[in-house]
Order: sequence, then C-alpha cells, then structure tokens
Amino acid sequence: MSWKNRGGSESNSRRLVSKQLTLFLCAGCFFAGILFTDRMWTDPEDKGLLLPTGIEDEQIQLVADGCDTKLKDVRKDPKDIIHEVSETRNAVQTLDKTISNLEMELAAARALQDSILTGSPISDDLTLPEPVKKRKYLMVVGINTAFSSRKRRDSVRATWMPQGDKLRKLEEEKGIVMRFVIGHGATTGGILDRAIEAEDRKHGDFLRLEHIEGYLELSAKTKTYFTTAVALWDADYYVKVDDDVHVNIGALGATLAKHRSNPRVYIGCMKSGPVLAHKGVRYHEPEHWKFGEEGNKYFRHATGQLYAISKDLATYISINQNVLHKYVNEDVSLGSWFIGLDVEHIDDRRLCCGTPPDCEWKAQAGNICVASFDWSCSGICRSSERIKEVHRRCGEGEDALWTASF
Repeated sequence: MSWKNRGGSESNSRRLVSKQLTLFLCAGCFFAGILFTDRMWTDPEDKGLLLPTGIEDEQIQLVADGCDTKLKDVRKDPKDIIHEVSETRNAVQTLDKTISNLEMELAAARALQDSILTGSPISDDLTLPEPVKKRKYLMVVGINTAFSSRKRRDSVRATWMPQGDKLRKLEEEKGIVMRFVIGHGATTGGILDRAIEAEDRKHGDFLRLEHIEGYLELSAKTKTYFTTAVALWDADYYVKVDDDVHVNIGALGATLAKHRSNPRVYIGCMKSGPVLAHKGVRYHEPEHWKFGEEGNKYFRHATGQLYAISKDLATYISINQNVLHKYVNEDVSLGSWFIGLDVEHIDDRRLCCGTPPDCEWKAQAGNICVASFDWSCSGICRSSERIKEVHRRCGEGEDALWTASF
C-alpha cells in the first residue's frame, strides 16, 4: 500500500510539473512572437515606407545631389529670364501666324477646287498673270479710281506714286506693289475701256477687275479687288485708298510692319457715323431698318478713304465672296464682313490727317502723317489742283521711302 501511494503521488507531481512547463513555454512563445512581429513590421507600417537597403540609400543621395545641382543652375540673371520669355512669346506668335496662314491657304485651295469641279463663276475672258509664289510682299496698294478720273491719276503719278522703273524697283526692293484699280464699262470693249487700255500701255500701273464700274457698286468692287489682289500677290497687307488722297508710302509701310505679329488685322481711322434713313441725302442707307431704331449709329469701321487688312482677312473675303452681304456704302460693307471674327481693329489717326496746315504742323513736330485729305470732301477738295501743294508741305520726301526698312 505504501509503495502504491508513493508511486501515485510521484506520478501526480510529474503531471503537474509537465502542465506548468507547457503553459510557461506557450506563454514564452506567444510573447516572443509579439516581440518579433513588432520589431519587423510595426515601424514600416506606421511610416508607410519600406525599409531601404544600403544601395537605395546611395541612390536617394545621388538624386538629392542632382536636384541641388539643378537648383543652382536655375538661378539665372533676371534679364536672361526676361529674354527667354520674350523669345518664347515670339516663337509662339510666329507659330500661330504660320498655322493661320496654312489654314487660310488650305481653305482657299478647297474653294478653288470646288469652283472648278462645280463649274462655278470663273470668267473665261478673265486672263490673270501667274501668282508670284516665290516673292513675298509687304503690301499691295490698290488706288481706287474711275473712268472720269484721268486728272486725278496724273496728279497722283506726279506726287506720291513712283513711275516707270522706280515702280518696279519699289516692288523688288521694298516689297510694295501699287496699282490703280478699275473694272470695265457697261459695254465691253467700248470707248471707256479702250481709253484705260491706252493709258495702261503708257504707264503700266493698272489692275483691271472683272467688275462693271458704277458708284453704287463700290462694295462689289472692293470685294473683287481683295479677291483678285490676294490671288496675284502674296503680301502681308492689302490696302485700299482713293485717288484723291495724299499718301506717304514709307510711313504707311512702317505703320503696317508694326502689326505683322497679328495675322488678322484691320487698320484705319475707325468711326461710327449715323445711319441715314431719309432718302435723297448723301450716304443714305436703304437697309437702315437692320440697324435698329432711327437715329442709331453704325458699328465701328474704318473710314473709306484709306484702310488696310492683313492677308488672312483678304483670303477670307476671297473664299466667302459669294455670301458676303453688300451694303450701299463700301466701308460699312467691309466692316460688317469682320463682325463675329477674331479681328484686331487698329484705330490710327495718322491715316486720316487733314490737309495743310494740319498735316504740315504734324510733320514739323516729327509725327509724319500717313494719309491726308479734307473730311468735308471725303478726299482732297479739287485734288488734281491741290495735291501737289499738299505733297510739298506734308510729303515725307523721296529719300524716306528708299531708305526705309520694313
């Protein structure tokens, strides 16, 4: 009995020790696992980062060093930064103008193709010289004239319009084309047409249009002029001027050259005159009702004595000539064609100076006028008699044109 009791107590004691040891080992393993997990993962998870290796540390340091170097290089002189910004702006403007020119040329080519395919209104009698594709001109100056204006034309030739070899030299050296612009008489090949043909053989300074002359047809003539000119000459600007206005060509070229960066420019003396609803008055507007109540004014547009438009706008007129509305007053018509377009209107009062003493005083002050005329006559009053005096007192001088750089 005693041996049994003794053996049983020893057995119970061993089982108790085994249970305690097992419990102790389990607890130790549990805490060891917690400690291991905490050391390996807690810090990276809290920081949201992976532990970098030694190689990654070196790479990070190299990138940091590189960034410091670049920051040091960026610290430039403010003048250099302004120069770079200016060059970038000029490059963007040049690119915009190039894209605009390509778009307009593409549209013009499509319009011409459509005209050929549909048998559109291209006159078989119209013989135009080949466009000069390799030569780029500054401007084409179209001098609006009529059959009865022979004396005016001669007075212009004797003052501000070069003649003969000088006219050709002006085109070649300065990129300026000048022509008297006229259409045809009601009777084809009649006495009026023959007189202009004889005058052209003598001077070689006419641009003949497929247009029937008439005072009430000036809007149509203006449209035809721009369409014809843009087809013949590749120029930055196309100018229309009346034959009873005095013009300083050098000053005109310098003025236009300033605006070359903008591809869509409309330059002149901008005005907004009253819409005249009553019949029998000068400049009566038959479509006055389109401009609202009686007494309203026109939208801003350049006065008709002289204005200039850029190539894009001349091409736009050429492409859309069949759908552009014509008002009785040609300057109003031109202004209406640009409403709704992204066009910069330039109001330059030097394009509408008065005759002496106005233009003379301005010339003496160093502010040479581009164009001079009398508002009361919508041109120089008795221009064929007085334009020489205006030229003597307000002209820029022949040397100014030939020494000018555009």
